[in-house]
Amino acid sequence: MARHTLEYPKDATNTVKRYNAHAVYALETIHRIVNTCQILHVSFNTPSQPFPVTLPMIGQMGSFDRPSADLGDPLELYLHGYVSSRMMNTCRSSDSGDADSGEPQGMPVCIAASHVDGLVLTLTSYSHNYNYRSTVLFGYATHVTDEAEKLYAMELITNSVVPDRWRHTRLPPTKAEIQSTGILKVRIASGSAKISAGQASDDKTDMSNEAMLDSTWTGVLPIYHTMGDPMPSSYNRVDVPAHVTEFANDFNTDNRQLSLDAAKGERRAL
Repeated sequence: MARHTLEYPKDATNTVKRYNAHAVYALETIHRIVNTCQILHVSFNTPSQPFPVTLPMIGQMGSFDRPSADLGDPLELYLHGYVSSRMMNTCRSSDSGDADSGEPQGMPVCIAASHVDGLVLTLTSYSHNYNYRSTVLFGYATHVTDEAEKLYAMELITNSVVPDRWRHTRLPPTKAEIQSTGILKVRIASGSAKISAGQASDDKTDMSNEAMLDSTWTGVLPIYHTMGDPMPSSYNRVDVPAHVTEFANDFNTDNRQLSLDAAKGERRAL
């Protein structure tokens, strides 16, 4: 029997209104976009200034309570930062229980992740576009205080940088390293994604302009991140390990194929 595809329910916060044909609400798609994004942009409000704050952060979807859960299951987002940063301090002031349950509601946050797969160049500047995969999550952030869960999150995030990197480093982390690392767990309330893929497209009026067709190039410029050759540190004594080279090769191959597939109009998250 096929596995049921779970989706974030549409509500006033996450429903995509413009170009809603590009909208995706499937948990697996949204979580995969987040987990393959090297930098997440996290927005929150502080009581000390009138403007929202947006920070680039490292994070990863996961579940401490259900470590075998896959990307299609409900997950939390773990964010990594310095223990006394502005965001950590602001979140700390939100870690009091609500009136009904006594459980911490947490600090409201918005998390954005995006990948650009190509530049779509058309006959007119109005219809130029990107091929892209993007998602926005809304949720409530609380501090992770349990040391076992904190170590779980640190390992999860480390292995998101390079798979299997955690066990190839000096373990366990020192008490000072654990104490200076802040981990936030975001309980996701809702989310949605938009994915756009395809070739150039122009309206009939412009397509009937022979002079323009003869003088203007149209098409897609594929874009994809690549990793260069590993560069050893000044004190390195070992050969580049397989977990690094294999990841770099897979990263380059997968990203290139994603970009080319998007240019052909194949709409997918990975």
